[in-house]
Amino acid sequence: MHSTNIQAERSEGHLGRDSILVVDVDPGNLARISGMLDANYRVFVTPIAADALEFAVREQPDLILLDILTPGNHGYALCRQLKDNPLTKHIPVVFLAGRTDLEHEETWLQMGAADYVTHPIRPGILLLRLHAHMAQATVSRAIRQSNDILKVEVANRTRQLLAMQDITILAMASLSETRDSDTGNHLLRTQNYVRLLAQHMQDKPGYADFLSDEVVNILHRCAPLHDIGKVGIPDRILLKAGRYTEEEYEQMKRHPALGRDALSGAQRLAGGSDQLPGAQGHFFEIAKDLVYAHHEKWDGTGYPEGLKGCDIPVPARLMAVADVYDALISPRVYKPAMTHAKAKQIILQGRGTFFAPEIVDAFMDLDAEFQQIARRFADTDGDLAVKADFALSAFGPVGSFM
Repeated sequence: MHSTNIQAERSEGHLGRDSILVVDVDPGNLARISGMLDANYRVFVTPIAADALEFAVREQPDLILLDILTPGNHGYALCRQLKDNPLTKHIPVVFLAGRTDLEHEETWLQMGAADYVTHPIRPGILLLRLHAHMAQATVSRAIRQSNDILKVEVANRTRQLLAMQDITILAMASLSETRDSDTGNHLLRTQNYVRLLAQHMQDKPGYADFLSDEVVNILHRCAPLHDIGKVGIPDRILLKAGRYTEEEYEQMKRHPALGRDALSGAQRLAGGSDQLPGAQGHFFEIAKDLVYAHHEKWDGTGYPEGLKGCDIPVPARLMAVADVYDALISPRVYKPAMTHAKAKQIILQGRGTFFAPEIVDAFMDLDAEFQQIARRFADTDGDLAVKADFALSAFGPVGSFM
């Protein structure tokens, strides 16, 4: 007999054949069934349910013949364990039963058994039934493998799509930055500040329900778009070195609405948020909130709507602190950089007036991390020189058009 004990090595002559695990308390039944199957299958036998479960998880037999009276963990319980385990639930289970057990047929099928065979076992009938189940199992296995391949392909395509979206976002945002006093590194710093603040706020009251991991990822991706609306502001205003006139300031205050409207147009072209899966479907809504309201102030004196307190969307509250801090510490063609200590003092003074109190508290807790990001993406003399050259080529010496 070529069948093997459950712990033994498999016979080399049987490699490549479908495998069957037989679980029966009666050694005589194990021997008889092995003899019936051995010419067609690799057969493994055990009288112990616990060993059978461990073997099924480890070796993944193609089918299990299970005596309903298996001791230590009778057949019903073992079948339930097999079907509850994601590693073994796909393995067909065929019960071995006596004729007097047929009243339980409905119970067996309800718990996931594929079929049952009654004693005395007729070899021809057993082989025909097992062959049918093996064929079905082969088809099911092929479908699972195809699904696994499809899932991997979908995941890869999704990653590629998100990477392309990120590149597009940065390209669009960089386009607006080329016409502004900010450098491209401003985008990288602020998006990292926003993610840092959002992650810190994930377990805080009033923020935990909104700031899921997916939403934090969206915030990080869309933060570079915060000033995309500046594309619609004239250069004579964007590059002005001195204070704005009242009319110029009103023009500048239009950029949040221009940015939101641009995103709304893109959203319509994409078919709306419903076309994107999961939290990614909220991308445009989150981005529009961040772009449109990041100049609102906690006390209601900001623009464009004069929103106050918790009426200001969470994305905008986060962006406000990140944007102002970076503007304070960054050198520009018309001003030197402010020290971190001074910028920190100004942010703290704005707690509860300009900024959400809890976001300022988070900023204070993340003091070292903010400085690390600022150093990592610091502007170089070359970055500032490019900005100065652009202003010079467009208008002559900065401020000469005032």
